[in-house]
Amino acid sequence: MIDPVLPKYDWGQRVRPHLDLLSDGSFPEHPEGAVLVEAGTAGEIVRVGMHAEFNLPVYLVEFATDRVVGCFEHEIEPANNSAPALQDVP
Repeated sequence: MIDPVLPKYDWGQRVRPHLDLLSDGSFPEHPEGAVLVEAGTAGEIVRVGMHAEFNLPVYLVEFATDRVVGCFEHEIEPANNSAPALQDVP
């Protein structure tokens, strides 16, 4: 059994992906491999869960593009203070 990894980030924290987030095929309107969210796009963590098989934190992030995407820690980083908050994005 794999010991669980404690989450590094928390609900409500602003983050951004440091790489393009690609569809794994779970978004019906986007083929596998399509870009869902471009690197650097501002987002906010709306839920923190655990991947059942690997005991890794999974973050549901709502991006300024109105898309919610599941992310692993290695895909995201804290957003800098110059990026607009979600409520500030038209």
